[in-house]
Amino acid sequence: MSYAKIQFTIADSVATITLDRPDKLNSFDREMALETIDALERTKDDPSVRAILLTGNGRAFCAGQDLAEAIAPGTRIEEIISAQYNPIVRRIRNVPKPVIAAVNGVAAGAGANIAYACDLTLAASSAKFIQSFINIGLIPDSGGTFTLPRLVGMQRAFGQMILAPKVSAQEAMEQGMIWKVVADADLMNEAKALAQDMAQLPTKAIALTKDALNRSLANGLDDQLDVENELQSIAGRSFDYNEGVQAFLEKRKPVFQGN
Repeated sequence: MSYAKIQFTIADSVATITLDRPDKLNSFDREMALETIDALERTKDDPSVRAILLTGNGRAFCAGQDLAEAIAPGTRIEEIISAQYNPIVRRIRNVPKPVIAAVNGVAAGAGANIAYACDLTLAASSAKFIQSFINIGLIPDSGGTFTLPRLVGMQRAFGQMILAPKVSAQEAMEQGMIWKVVADADLMNEAKALAQDMAQLPTKAIALTKDALNRSLANGLDDQLDVENELQSIAGRSFDYNEGVQAFLEKRKPVFQGN
């Protein structure tokens, strides 16, 4: 399938999804959102893809929702959320492969919360994160009320959501919102290298780790210990587990196949 408002490529076991409305700061309209959903869905069962990289074209990562579309006659905001943003976040969290965000500029509203939903988020040093919903009388969506307080705590999450400060990439890293800050000129090279490195790791174990982390958010300790036991038994029957053990015993680098 060809796309009009995203770029989609696969190389070196990495699928790269680039939001491509640079004249609109990569704000989501319906077409770009549905294309992003489709691209994420394509990666799920594609054995040639072992890591996913999400970024934006131009000077922004994503400025959130295209408000001109949101206020069009007959448009309901809850329908946009249920048809566009919720499916994107669910796919990022549930795809059995690592999803890396490379935040190349401003990430506002849904754009910020989609970045937080990824497994690892790198940001250019000039990037900014903004919970901009309050400025137009809305509440955070795209999983923001779930993810952000778990990253920074209730006080900081509330402050960001109600006061809407521009949080620098450095502040975001220091507060635990993202993984790493990278010089602007180095962002894409470093993000691609990280994605390629992760594509060589045991993909099955990464998928099971994501599953365990997702389930931990609703579990107590006893239940989570049972989850670890359940998922470890699956990992222990994988090719990559046997390969990892054999490589350790033979003092060589393992060659994982992702299953």
